[in-house]
Amino acid sequence: MWAYQSTFYQIYPLGFCGAPFENDGRLEHRILKVMDWIPHIKRLGTTAVYFSPVFESDTHGYNTRDYKKIDVRLGNNEDFKQVCEALHEQGIRVVLDGVFNHVGRGFYQFVDVVKNRENSPYLSWFNINLGGNSNYNDGLWYEGWEGNYDLVKLNLRNEDVINLIFDAVRYWVEYFGIDGLRLDVAYCLDMDFVKRLRRFTDELGRERGKEIFLVGEMLHGDYNRMVNDDMLHSCTNYECYKGLYSSFNSMNMFEINHSLNRQFGNENWCIYRGKHMLSFVDNHDVTRISSNLSNERHLPLIYALMFGMPGIPCVYYGSEWGAKGCKSDGDAALRQSYDTPQWNELTEYISRLEEAKKNSNALNFGGFRSVVLTNRQCIFERRTDDERVLVAVNADEQSYMAHFDAGCGRAVDLISGREHDFDGGSELEPYSAYYWKCEC
Repeated sequence: MWAYQSTFYQIYPLGFCGAPFENDGRLEHRILKVMDWIPHIKRLGTTAVYFSPVFESDTHGYNTRDYKKIDVRLGNNEDFKQVCEALHEQGIRVVLDGVFNHVGRGFYQFVDVVKNRENSPYLSWFNINLGGNSNYNDGLWYEGWEGNYDLVKLNLRNEDVINLIFDAVRYWVEYFGIDGLRLDVAYCLDMDFVKRLRRFTDELGRERGKEIFLVGEMLHGDYNRMVNDDMLHSCTNYECYKGLYSSFNSMNMFEINHSLNRQFGNENWCIYRGKHMLSFVDNHDVTRISSNLSNERHLPLIYALMFGMPGIPCVYYGSEWGAKGCKSDGDAALRQSYDTPQWNELTEYISRLEEAKKNSNALNFGGFRSVVLTNRQCIFERRTDDERVLVAVNADEQSYMAHFDAGCGRAVDLISGREHDFDGGSELEPYSAYYWKCEC
């Protein structure tokens, strides 16, 4: 699967483009702004862009009105096709948000149910009780996602609903040329639906001579429930997301090491060995990492750890230069619009991490083995049959002499390009990270 060797760049289009929160019905060609950012995305080293919702919705994108129409606040279908073609020309794949668990109140079929009640042909598309009432005083009750009644739960056991979704996915692949889907709230989706979607996209991909990647939003629980040969290729690794920032803020590298060993270690009980979860330090739903870390000197280090650990790295637009934003200030604070991309020391550093991972078989496919672990330092090994890389991080303000059996005498740091000699150990500089490719 192509995604296992990729690095992702996430864009939340409505925020990125500065669109109004409420759908005002006015056609504005804002999505073409992405065209101006493609040189930046390419320079960063990204090989895939994940777009949060782009289709017609009531407000924030996750309350869909029409699965086959680009939101007028962003432009039209021809605009987005142009964007996708420009990304593909640069070798950058496109993944779209598939919001299939629920729709918006402006979804045509739900509007018809509210109007025509038992006479609506779409009554069974939703979970409806005509004897109840909703927060919107519709004179009927319906299931909303986690109690949010602007998000109307779809009945994914209804064949007409499934056919509508699959028809939309086919359109996205054939017209926009997309390469994958990120399934919103995958942990809520009907498992039989996900299995059918996997079979459908596998067949659709074979028809088009490509692989279609399925990654799901999973917050907790056993990821294997949804990530397996019959369902998703990958999912969001929220366990390690928490472990990453918490390990730095509490100066306790044991936390992230425990999660990585539990998930990807060499023991038979390690639960996700050989799988490729989506790794991230922030996204459109959580505080930006620059605002989340208590020590800004740790900012490049957390990216080094994220790119060095097993998984598919994903960088959220703006965070690559250290943009700030706190969840406590509302979603708008996390989904800002920037006139132009910025390039600074952090951006340059992330680009080197992306380049290192792109060209390393061990960093893409290697397992995980802890080598050195203290509260403030960690060294772990990523190994394949043909390559061995040691990832080392020192989160302390003091240098640290690490003593361990490197198994070889010399290495090349994939981040800096400098040669390294493991003569009796290795001194880790303050606030430093290394990807040592061992010459043995």
